[in-house]
Amino acid sequence: MIKAEGVWSPPAKVYQYRYQGRTVYFIPQHCCDIPSQLLDDQCNTICLPDGGFAGSGDGKCTDFFEKRTEEKLLWEDTRK
Repeated sequence: MIKAEGVWSPPAKVYQYRYQGRTVYFIPQHCCDIPSQLLDDQCNTICLPDGGFAGSGDGKCTDFFEKRTEEKLLWEDTRK
């Protein structure tokens, strides 16, 4: 999905965390009004933790940044 788009600024990254007892995947926001995404292990959207017009995401996982653990950078777009 990300590689089918143009290069983001800042470059796209995908992180893995543990959150609420499960493995999740976080894609940080890449522009002013575009929210970040938190995905489950089936690539279903759990929530939008931050970003968007108000800057606070969709409000469905307000504790994500406080409660996440075991950060791993899985992928970073190195295209120029």
